[in-house]
Amino acid sequence: MNDDTATGLTDVPTTTLADLLGYAQVMDVGIRPLWPTAPRAAGPAFTVRCPPGDNLMLHAAIHRAEPGSVVVVESGDMEYALAGGNVCAVAQRRGIAAFVLDGLIRDLAEVRAMGFPVYARGVIPIPGAKTAVTPLGAKVRCGGVDVAAGDFVVADEDGVVAVPRDRRDAVTAAALRKLAEEATQSLEMWEAAHRARVDKILSGGE
Repeated sequence: MNDDTATGLTDVPTTTLADLLGYAQVMDVGIRPLWPTAPRAAGPAFTVRCPPGDNLMLHAAIHRAEPGSVVVVESGDMEYALAGGNVCAVAQRRGIAAFVLDGLIRDLAEVRAMGFPVYARGVIPIPGAKTAVTPLGAKVRCGGVDVAAGDFVVADEDGVVAVPRDRRDAVTAAALRKLAEEATQSLEMWEAAHRARVDKILSGGE
């Protein structure tokens, strides 16, 4: 892992990453911040697979993920919570950056009060069981996106994007270049170019 690359991606908006990576790396609209002011989060993925109705491996992951990790969980469970307030508090205490869950949590008020970023499908008050043992660090599918351990995950109010590990250097360079170019462009410049482009399309031009 290139620490400089990771640092470079930390502040890149998901909109910029989505422009560069396309739909395949953008999680679906159901994976979202659970309250309007949820903190932005970014870090390497620590991947977890939880069968529907069971949350054991997420509970195991909070003691095994490295500080700075984004714990990404495949579940698809819409009937039981994967985590609650205490699990999120321990994860936060251990330096885990965020949870990105294809499923639900509970104790939303507690999680919101502690400011621990959780991006998930929603909330439900009943917890899952703790019986199913599955490998940690395997490739998972979350929000319609395949995520491998070490892929760089960025989550903000616009959505969640997973940057494949083997493309991280190239994507970082392209993203920083794009942001630098945009910083030099005034709204008037953008408007003029945008209008010209739209008018050309409407007139039948390429």
